[in-house]
Amino acid sequence: MRRSQASIFKFWLPLAATWLMMSVEGPFLAAVIARLPDPKFNLAAYGVAFAFAILVEAPVIMIMSASTALVENGPSFKKLRNFTYSLNIGISVVMILVLIPPVFRFIAQSLIGLPDEVARLTHGALIILLPWPAAIGYRRFFQGLLIRAGMTRLVAYGTVVRISAMTSTALLLYIFTSIPGAYLGAAALSAGVCVEAVVARLMARGTVRRLIRIAVETDEHERLDYARIRHFYIPLALTSLLGLAVQPMVTFFMGHARYPLESLAVLPVVGALSFIFRAMGLSYQEVAIAMLGKNHQHSRELGRFALNLGLASSVALGIIAFTPLARVWFETISGLTPELSAFAIIPTQILVPLPAMSVLLSFQRAILVQGRFTRPITAATAVEVGGILLVLFALIQGLNVVGVTAAAIAFVAGRLGSNSYLVPPCLRVLRSASR
Repeated sequence: MRRSQASIFKFWLPLAATWLMMSVEGPFLAAVIARLPDPKFNLAAYGVAFAFAILVEAPVIMIMSASTALVENGPSFKKLRNFTYSLNIGISVVMILVLIPPVFRFIAQSLIGLPDEVARLTHGALIILLPWPAAIGYRRFFQGLLIRAGMTRLVAYGTVVRISAMTSTALLLYIFTSIPGAYLGAAALSAGVCVEAVVARLMARGTVRRLIRIAVETDEHERLDYARIRHFYIPLALTSLLGLAVQPMVTFFMGHARYPLESLAVLPVVGALSFIFRAMGLSYQEVAIAMLGKNHQHSRELGRFALNLGLASSVALGIIAFTPLARVWFETISGLTPELSAFAIIPTQILVPLPAMSVLLSFQRAILVQGRFTRPITAATAVEVGGILLVLFALIQGLNVVGVTAAAIAFVAGRLGSNSYLVPPCLRVLRSASR
């Protein structure tokens, strides 16, 4: 049975709405923080704390893809659930270790070179974000089950609850307290994700009951055990770890570039705008995994959809980046001063190709995940990270480019390397599946 473009769109739309709603978090919180005292310090601290939390969260990012691809019955559900819980405990321990004052001072001040005030605010924000990584892992596991069952609308409903909890927390703290902006942002993020994790579990109750009733496992060749899970998932976890490690590394370079404080303050705002359009691609990975078919028989239809989606996403970002809408976004909506807004426009223009490249990357990863060939995904991410760091070093140390502009160029160059690397293994998987 062929997958029509309309059926793909119908399956994808709720997940796109989910990622789009999540992409609003960054601009919204940045806009609130920008309107509180000491916005430059607090925006910088919030961006650094978020980068740390994202890095700690990295091992569980791909759990949604894993549960979408692997959970078929009661035994596989229980094994992947236990694996997920173990990961959640591990990343929570890592987060606690990072928060130990001597450890944090070494990382934030000795390695990154954060100013004292930014480091102090970052530490407090990270304490508030302590439950955030494990809550992400928990809800992504159950969201993957919903996606596999075709209930993508429930995932979107859960995100509505998350955004509501995040927004309410931010506004209540803004109106009724005088806490620093970095703390407000961290508290709003933690509240939203924890509430969504609970809602995802409740929404998946019926799916979990149906899975548990399927007690018969597949044949011995496909039976899921912990060794198979590790073989499948470790490359994905390393992929996330490598990919998300970029943010702290970029933060390190920002601290040693021209206009370091301005770059640190502007980078999360530019990244948040770009993320709104990259979300279209991020939402597509689980869609393609769920719809490709075991023999990748629907790759042609899904590839056509990916092409159209990528072009539309980049064109939409370009309409903002290259028109007066850029000033409206950064100054009126995001609340940046004209001085900081000037630092944001050129990096945003450079990032215009990134949404299309993100759609392509999601489609490439989906082909490899569905083919149970995940190692090239890790290698491609290593190529991307290496490219980003090399370009950053050359631009900042060699050419003395403004930090946030150098970061934008490096992100595009690195993603180009990753997309290019994945072309041969994807073609190999597709040829093998068609035999």
